[in-house]
Amino acid sequence: MLWAGHRHWNRNGLGQVMRIATFNINGIKARLPRLLEWLDETRPDIACLQEIKTSDETFPAKDIEAAGYGVIWHGQKGFNGVAILARGETPVEVRRGLEGEPEDEHSRYLEADVKGVRVASIYLPNGNPQPGPKFDYKLRWMKRLRARAAEIWAEEVPAILAGDYNVIPRDDDVYSVKAMANDALMQPESRAAYRRLLADGWTDALRSRHPAGGVWTYWDYQMNAWPRDAGFRIDHLLLSPAAADRLVDAQVDKAFRGREKASDHAPTWVELRG
Repeated sequence: MLWAGHRHWNRNGLGQVMRIATFNINGIKARLPRLLEWLDETRPDIACLQEIKTSDETFPAKDIEAAGYGVIWHGQKGFNGVAILARGETPVEVRRGLEGEPEDEHSRYLEADVKGVRVASIYLPNGNPQPGPKFDYKLRWMKRLRARAAEIWAEEVPAILAGDYNVIPRDDDVYSVKAMANDALMQPESRAAYRRLLADGWTDALRSRHPAGGVWTYWDYQMNAWPRDAGFRIDHLLLSPAAADRLVDAQVDKAFRGREKASDHAPTWVELRG
């Protein structure tokens, strides 16, 4: 067994499974009631958060701990920021930030060992407007992520690289190719960098369970996107071979996007068998 104490039971009769989720919360202070609601209703074993948008000093750790979760975080006042939550225990931090660009002060990467798996919470740069320095930074960041992913791969541990990648991998991952054609999320360079991760042997969990596409994780607040279901898929969970071998399911908690004062992202998760 890789873990203990979880409560998820697979409907296919495969026994206990562990649920690992990623959720761009879009401001943890503004969205704290929604976060606690989601934790209580779905009880993920591990949750990776992005865009917590708070300094380390003002992170609401006590509220999360009161909900039964240990937590580590890498904050930044006003924007960015990532966290890793674990039900019933505290994740053991492995790495904070990516190497390769010492002047990069953005809080976008946090990695930990928890419940027998290696987990990274990732908030990849948006890259807009493109072309320009922000897009160049995005591509450099993806190269740095690939280098760290290769190091994790070499450890041969069950690993999940989870987060908001700000990449729409394929045309069937977006409601309208035309509408997003000039966006940094869908540029050939962004997609190529994402494909390189897959070519290195990482499995896109949601794609593996939904090969036909048409599954969204994000709906903009503008343009009536949620009622029109005008979304796209940018929140991904990439699995190492040892994790992919245990994959049971991967889904999106879409209904949470429709709640009052919701994030513009929906929680996305994988379940791994023991």
